[in-house]
Amino acid sequence: MTEKSNAAVAVTSNEAGISLIANADMDKMAAQLQSISNFQMMVEKNLNDGQDFGVIPGTNKPTLLKPGAEKIQMLMGVTSEYEVTTKIEDYERGFFAYTVRCTLSKGGTKITEGLGSANTKEKRYRNQDVFMIVNTVLKMAKKRAQIDATLTIASLSNVFTQDIEDMDNFNQKERMDNMSNGDAASTKVTFGKHKGKTLGEIAKEDRSYLSWLSENAKQDDLKQAAAMVLNPKQAEKVDNAAKPAEDQTAPKLATENKLKLIGIFSQQIAKQTNVSEREPANEVIAKIVTGWQGTPDDWSKLTEKDATTACNNLQKLKKGLVSQPASDPFDKKPGVGNADDIPLPFD
Repeated sequence: MTEKSNAAVAVTSNEAGISLIANADMDKMAAQLQSISNFQMMVEKNLNDGQDFGVIPGTNKPTLLKPGAEKIQMLMGVTSEYEVTTKIEDYERGFFAYTVRCTLSKGGTKITEGLGSANTKEKRYRNQDVFMIVNTVLKMAKKRAQIDATLTIASLSNVFTQDIEDMDNFNQKERMDNMSNGDAASTKVTFGKHKGKTLGEIAKEDRSYLSWLSENAKQDDLKQAAAMVLNPKQAEKVDNAAKPAEDQTAPKLATENKLKLIGIFSQQIAKQTNVSEREPANEVIAKIVTGWQGTPDDWSKLTEKDATTACNNLQKLKKGLVSQPASDPFDKKPGVGNADDIPLPFD
């Protein structure tokens, strides 16, 4: 395109913009802007500091948090739908990344959308066993997409931000609010005589050290994790008390990612022991779940808790195998190069 034609396009665009302004109903626009301003003031007055948003010293704007986003969506009467647009699930290297789109609609009409991403190399996950937090990372991407969409639909970008939410204070609070017994047990200690070990491993060797951590660790999330590992039943009781009644009657089913991980471990063990690919998984789970036969119905009812236990036991079994092939013992079979290509155990 020539310089002359570029100039012509610029003039045309400017004229179009001027035309929009000239034809606009100024009174209507003023009323809409006033409505936006009134809504922003109402939101600021009614959301709770520390719960719905957080103010970080030295920053200009508070950070909108998930509870606040949910309240704003409820006030506006919109519904949200989520879609994973891109994902990386590298089970060999232990790296997972997700991008999620949140679409807000009202009366079946799309209003706006937001995007959110998260991955296991973020600073917040550095002390976690990545295979145990895949679903947590996915939920983080979903939450970020939700907040992005909410800031847009409510015209609140000049009131709140979400860019600051990755700062350490909010990371720690978020980890504590969402920590499960599995998350606690997979937390790694980065100092002292047990450096590099998870709290679950330390619990088997030195419970007195866990007791010390629960009282003296400088990080509040590490304190909480140590206390949860020391008393998992009490932690589960507290967690269940905060859940809706329907969640307590229906145990959470195993996630697709957890089932894939079981399949990978089972295939690797089978390759080393010359048995069928599903046999190691079925044998391990049969010791966890009473009456387990490995049928499609069994797999469809496997709970997240039992699946996590199965993953841990399969991983221990894999590490404990004495005879290793000369080549890489974890080479995958043809056609299993990508996690998405690995059939689920009940496929």
